[in-house]
Amino acid sequence: MMKPRYLAVAIGLILSGAAQGADPSASAIEARFDALEKRLQLAESRAAKAEARATDAEQQVKRLETRTASNEQKTLEVAKHAESTEKQTAEVAKRTDVLASNSKMKESADSGFEFHGYARSGIIMNDSGTSTESGPYVTPAGQTGGAVGRLGNENNTYVELNLEHKQQLASGATTRYKVMLADGQRSYNDWTGETSDLNVRQAFVELGSLPTFGGAVKDSTLWAGKRFDRDNFDIHWLDSDVIFLAGTGGGIYDVKWNENLKSNFSLYGRNFDDLDNGNNRDDTRIENYIFTANNYAGPFQWMVSGLRAKNNQDRENSGNNVNSHAADTGFHSMLAYHGDSFYGLRDGTSKTALLYGHGLGAEVKTLGADGHLTDDASTLRLATYGITPLSKNWSIAPAILAQQSKDRYVSGDDYKWLTFNTRLIQEITENFALAYEGSYQYMDLDPQGYKDNNKVKGGFYKLTFAPTFKVGDISDMLSRPEIRLFASYMDWSKELDNYSSSDAFGTDGFTSGGQWNFGIQMETWF
Repeated sequence: MMKPRYLAVAIGLILSGAAQGADPSASAIEARFDALEKRLQLAESRAAKAEARATDAEQQVKRLETRTASNEQKTLEVAKHAESTEKQTAEVAKRTDVLASNSKMKESADSGFEFHGYARSGIIMNDSGTSTESGPYVTPAGQTGGAVGRLGNENNTYVELNLEHKQQLASGATTRYKVMLADGQRSYNDWTGETSDLNVRQAFVELGSLPTFGGAVKDSTLWAGKRFDRDNFDIHWLDSDVIFLAGTGGGIYDVKWNENLKSNFSLYGRNFDDLDNGNNRDDTRIENYIFTANNYAGPFQWMVSGLRAKNNQDRENSGNNVNSHAADTGFHSMLAYHGDSFYGLRDGTSKTALLYGHGLGAEVKTLGADGHLTDDASTLRLATYGITPLSKNWSIAPAILAQQSKDRYVSGDDYKWLTFNTRLIQEITENFALAYEGSYQYMDLDPQGYKDNNKVKGGFYKLTFAPTFKVGDISDMLSRPEIRLFASYMDWSKELDNYSSSDAFGTDGFTSGGQWNFGIQMETWF
């Protein structure tokens, strides 16, 4: 049976032939149909193949489009990843630079050379425009450490130059070498070589964090040489150390017994004046040795020292019909509190110390410096000071220093004195302030004729006004450098002029009744 499309083609051919006047037979028509069917089948086959190829091509196109879209997505992801990687690389490079910078900063902080210093220098005159007496130890009590306020009361040039070299090794161990040159001068001349006191005051080496150390000494520091002890501290407004331990020796810092308790141990040597034993060619040299244990528990400090100076007992002090021999041993102790507030009352700082010494330890401030102390000498001293802001533009720093020393140089002598000192700072601008200082000292001194000094008692006071220029934090009372003008007025009891023929009081032009001093001074430290 013919397919409908074949039948339609056949009918079309018959009608075509009839139209041309032909009379084909049935066999002829059948033959034509067969030929036509074959051609149609062949065409259909070609069409099917073409359609198949088209379908395949279409599928290939779709697959290509899919792969292209996938590649585009991957390309986008790769681009994003590359961008992210670039950002990460930049961040890593930045962190590397920061770490390198920090490493250099640490190396700079822990290694290399450093220069530090302190200096003060100025000129002072009285109201007549001539030289005058001055100094924090200008009163008779100054001979036994009785300091008064220093502002507007200094006329010397004093310089400290500190050179240090620090190093941190790969093992973690550290080294430190320090040398200090110092000079004190009262001459106003530019060339003072003939009167210079240039001196090497410190030269020592420290070794710290030694990797073979463990336990209590794991983070300790060994030292040896000539130095000021690391734990000295002072009352700056009085130019008086609370404790000053110095000399030549060795020791160890930061022996940690636990988290809250640590100790420092040291052995210092100092020299006293040589003894004249009657043979000018064979004077006896006296060496004083000081062993100290400095113990810390939180803000508390307990310092204990023993002193020994062989043959020093041969030294003899003379007084009113009495002679006393010097001591060859002694001990010293200090209990101190280092506060992080103004006596617990307000923001600021404060320090308080109670010191006691016997025998060679009776010089309680500059430990081991006085070889004339007797076996029975005893000294008790109280020192305290604090710093606090009163308001946005005002700060205050009061201080108290008091001492009693008995049988100090000869039997029966007695030295008592008490100093009150207060410094006020008023900020005017960020570079200008007004400084005010007031001091009062009462003294009752009975030297029993030692060095021909006389018994006296009385009071001394000083008031100072000092316009001050500085570039640091104007509200920080301890920031330097600064340059100050000053005017000081001082007066004292007339009786104090009779204490000694060799001290400042009672000299020409410097007697009780009131004294004005004027001048200019710079002070710096870094």
